[in-house]
Amino acid sequence: MILHLLLAFIFPGITNFSPGSSGQSLQNDIELHIASEVLRIAQRQLVAYQFGQPLKIKKNVGVTYTATRYERLPLPYAPLSEGVSAAGEAITIAQVSATAQQWGDLVRVTDVADMTIKHPLFKQAVRLIAIQQPETVERNVLNVLLTGTQVNYANSKATRANLLATDVMTPVEIGKIIGSLENFGAPMFYGDERVDMYKEADAKSKASSRPDVMPHLVSLIHPLVVQDLRQNTTIATAWSYSDINRLYNNDLGEWGGARFCKTNMMPYWTGVAQVNGAASTQGGALATGTYYIQLTASPAQTSVEQKIYQVSTSISVTGPTGSISVTMPTLPGYVFNVYIGTSTSPTNLGLSYNGPTVGPLSGQATQISSGASVVITGVGIVQTPPAAPATGVTVFPTLFFGQDAYGQVLLDDVEYHYLKGADKSDPMNQTRVVSWKMFYGTIILNNAYMARTESGSAFSPGYTSGTAAE
Repeated sequence: MILHLLLAFIFPGITNFSPGSSGQSLQNDIELHIASEVLRIAQRQLVAYQFGQPLKIKKNVGVTYTATRYERLPLPYAPLSEGVSAAGEAITIAQVSATAQQWGDLVRVTDVADMTIKHPLFKQAVRLIAIQQPETVERNVLNVLLTGTQVNYANSKATRANLLATDVMTPVEIGKIIGSLENFGAPMFYGDERVDMYKEADAKSKASSRPDVMPHLVSLIHPLVVQDLRQNTTIATAWSYSDINRLYNNDLGEWGGARFCKTNMMPYWTGVAQVNGAASTQGGALATGTYYIQLTASPAQTSVEQKIYQVSTSISVTGPTGSISVTMPTLPGYVFNVYIGTSTSPTNLGLSYNGPTVGPLSGQATQISSGASVVITGVGIVQTPPAAPATGVTVFPTLFFGQDAYGQVLLDDVEYHYLKGADKSDPMNQTRVVSWKMFYGTIILNNAYMARTESGSAFSPGYTSGTAAE
């Protein structure tokens, strides 16, 4: 009633103010306030690409890069005998290869959207594409580095599945890896690369091109593992003195012979209870047999398998038209892969009509939506899921490496394209396109120059309540 009288006083020419309609009629005349500036998006810490040895593939010679290393000669076992030549040594080489792949993406913006949305969408598309490209490269580099063969598990555990949250990173774990790399002779960053040591034996050694920088290894570390190490006062003090002389992106400082660089793009894995499927005799091509399935869940924004479900119980299928139906857990913001095999260690993606319809993963049981029910109709391409931690345990890898441990193989550097004009496919210029592409790959040059430690953490990747989607 008070609102009715107030409106009548302000607008004397309008007499029909009913409580039920006045709010709605006036609402139509209120302009929504939308801020001119857009909010910042979550920040990613990009560190891995910078440490790769830059390698270039020449155009028109294929997409495979082969690196060759000449192995050192063994030291002579005994002195020479008078008048007798040494038996001599054979030169041996080791080679590793990597294939460059073309990566890219694009955003399409219609002219109507660009003209009617408050924030110019084409300009925002340019900004977002520029962020997406280096993050894609960083994710791919880390995925390759995590295929390295030298692994330690914290607290002397035997496997990832044995780790507990209490098996955290400590100075002892750091010492194990750094000591091993130094013992093997992994080349140091800012190190001494001289080979003619005899001539310089009595001269002052110049250990680096910068006298204020000690030769060191590099460690890439997840922010939560950083917090574990900060609980150690010795490391915290060392970092507080050495982080003023930062050499790299997100450099925390030096300790124990390594400089630590923090990255929130470091993959990690959480063990989740198994999801089982049900056998069917229709709609598939599975032969008669016993099968096992395993699910993994990836944040849709990174596509890195993060939640690793335990392998299912056995599923008896009757062929030759057998299939397996399975429902994905409800996990907003995540997409799923479904693996299948005849043992408790599946090494193939399943086939499913619910997977992508185009691209190299067409028809595979990947990128499945949260809560979707799918039918696995066959055994797909070879692909091994990450090993599952114990249910409820999150495991974090920390990488350590020396110089020349890995390289970035570049065939064609990143290109950005901004298409705003009309052409034959868009004669009325109704679409704008922003895109990028790059032809490259990451190669592990020497597994002996790199290693990782996997550990739990006293800290959780989330909040007690109100957790935002990862």
